[in-house]
Amino acid sequence: MGWTTGDMPAQRGRTAVVTGATSGLGRSTVVALARAGATVVLATRDPDKTASVMAEVRAGIRRADLHHVHLDLADLSSVRTAADDLHDRFERLDLLVNNAGVMNTPLQRTADGFELQFGVNHLGHFALTGLVVDLLADAADPRVVTVSSGAARIGRIRWDDPNWESGRYWSWPAYAQSKLANQLFALELHRRLRAARSPIASLAAHPGFAATDLQERGPRMRGGVRARLTTPLMRAGNALFAQNADMGALPQLFAGTAPTAASGHYYGPDGAFEQRGTPTEVDVVPAARDRADGRRLWELSEHLTGVAWDLPDAASSVGAA
Repeated sequence: MGWTTGDMPAQRGRTAVVTGATSGLGRSTVVALARAGATVVLATRDPDKTASVMAEVRAGIRRADLHHVHLDLADLSSVRTAADDLHDRFERLDLLVNNAGVMNTPLQRTADGFELQFGVNHLGHFALTGLVVDLLADAADPRVVTVSSGAARIGRIRWDDPNWESGRYWSWPAYAQSKLANQLFALELHRRLRAARSPIASLAAHPGFAATDLQERGPRMRGGVRARLTTPLMRAGNALFAQNADMGALPQLFAGTAPTAASGHYYGPDGAFEQRGTPTEVDVVPAARDRADGRRLWELSEHLTGVAWDLPDAASSVGAA
């Protein structure tokens, strides 16, 4: 039998931040961490929905230690405010789960002009992690877990136009780009942290095919005939083929808590085509192993977000494990 939340080490005394924590994988991650005794910070943008989720979790877990930080990953000013809030309220963080995401959305722009999927899934998390990395440095077993997707297999970074400012916009390639960026970021962060001799681990995970509202959100944003046709198909696919959100969250929980999970590694389901099952180590896509692209994406992300990390130059990480 594979790894489950029953195998999770006690998390009492650890503080975890989970983005996108009000539904799907994020909510399941919050519940599992709270049940294991962690202090859990829900980093979310809808205060009413967050309050409802926190009440539901507390009803099921009597001693759940939950907190809320307002975070809108589509607005870098909100990301900075959230990071300031975390610094004001917590002396240390032990775990950051970069879980929030959007998928297959129509062309929309973040507050800073980024294509929505690239802006939320990658750039927002890049900025948040960089702004709170100092809070992780003093923890006993600090970890950053970045959630990717099997869609990274078809991803490519549009170096000359990552925000789709010219030409026809294609929502699925834009999503795949953001998920490849997640893997590139996780591995480049690992290399830079090792070069800095930092105790922080950078890991990545993906849920396989998990039934969440992520699949329906994009069509709902489009509205019209496409939404009316696509939404029932998505629901049918979830019902017939997907595993539930609790199972989908296991790889990121394993990456965030298991003693055997290692920095620079990627975890996903152990079933056929990594679609279902319990966590195991899986391979990142070949494009994510390109160190030059990892450095290039890092530099591009620093330029776009204005968040310059206090870590060694990428050149010093060449040859690091």
